[in-house]
Amino acid sequence: MSLTLLEQSLGQLACDIPGATRIFHTFKLDFCCGGHKSLREAAAGKDLDPVLIADALHRLQDTGETQHDWRSEPSELLIAHLLARYHARHREQLPELIRLARRVEQVHGARSTCPNGLADLLTDMQQELEGHMLKEEQVLFPMLQQGIGPQAAPPIQVLRFEHDQHGEALEKLLALTNNITPPADACNTWRALYRGLVEFRDDLMQHIHLENNVLFVNALNRRH
Repeated sequence: MSLTLLEQSLGQLACDIPGATRIFHTFKLDFCCGGHKSLREAAAGKDLDPVLIADALHRLQDTGETQHDWRSEPSELLIAHLLARYHARHREQLPELIRLARRVEQVHGARSTCPNGLADLLTDMQQELEGHMLKEEQVLFPMLQQGIGPQAAPPIQVLRFEHDQHGEALEKLLALTNNITPPADACNTWRALYRGLVEFRDDLMQHIHLENNVLFVNALNRRH
């Protein structure tokens, strides 16, 4: 029943309903940093009709689509997935995105549609994200792998705060790039940059979602 979906958190829905994150992207709902908000609350914050979104989610449930549910997996497996799928990938993505952004700004900087300042924003994001991932790799992940998740509350609090900062940086990125929409006459480099930005945004949001709404929750709720 769609009404019951309205009171569930975005993070819970993203875990429960395969494909839900596509709908959240469509409606620009933040299911990673804002994953604690109910669908009703998140929709109201964007002046959206929550029942419309719940109906879309309900139809999605009927399709039988599947996805891997990490909530029941040992933290060691999820950590290995995060390292290989997201940490390594972000380290590949950002240098190339910065290179493309600098090129677009140098060639098209005089145009009103040019995302001037994007290369500097991406450079800042790269530095912040690298420091953040090192904290996870050197401090939090070893704690969780040793089975002392409940004692990890202080570093988790810091990392959640940094996730919020990454979310704010993504908002700036969307504002600079017209929601990552290239102008109709954009050159191939510009289009390649924006394709890469869409992939980076989707990856970063899924990365934060899996940590905030699965890894951290499981760690803090673990019972000995």
